Amino acid sequence: MMNELVPKYPPFRSKNIFTDIKYFLINTPSIKTLVKFDSEEEHQQYCESILQRIGIGVEDYRMLNIHRIGIEVPSSFLFDELLAWNGDSTCWPNHLAKVNLQDNQLDKIQIFLFGRSKYLFGLKNGFLGLKLLHLFDLKAIRIQKVPAANDADNARYLLYECQGGYPIGVFSMYVRTSIPERGEKEMSQLFLMVGFNFYGKKSWSNIKPIRLI
Repeated sequence: MMNELVPKYPPFRSKNIFTDIKYFLINTPSIKTLVKFDSEEEHQQYCESILQRIGIGVEDYRMLNIHRIGIEVPSSFLFDELLAWNGDSTCWPNHLAKVNLQDNQLDKIQIFLFGRSKYLFGLKNGFLGLKLLHLFDLKAIRIQKVPAANDADNARYLLYECQGGYPIGVFSMYVRTSIPERGEKEMSQLFLMVGFNFYGKKSWSNIKPIRLI
């Protein structure tokens, strides 16, 4: 039986900053997507799983957020949609955090607050050293377009280095076929993972407002 909480229609397309705030900050999805760690042991298990699947360690990052979304489409179709992403979609607040693809390629991406790429108050190094309008850059480490030969889950992913802004770490969008033994009922699973230290400083992650990001 289909889960009644699963949305039957795609989300509305945002038209401006105000609808970005409404759709992405105020309204919350009926199904919670954030993966919560109940113990340090579970956190460590996820770190080991990430290392095994995408070949990069995240244990040194104080902030590790993972969202898991079940989607009723083949994993190959879902990944092709990710490859066509340019920020102009119903699933990204492109007025709040404008996506700028360098040379129209996914290899290098810049994200700007409110779409403004100019320096705040004309200060090249930002305010107090913080580049508030330039949120961050994504530089591709690896784009796995074809599943590995020994991968039974048909996994594909995009893996990026985060730099040039407040998150200093890694970001990945990972797609695979669902695993029924784990209670996954949809055809495919999309994982969004970010591991980082706030402006590269581990100690800043102990500040409560920062941990809420």
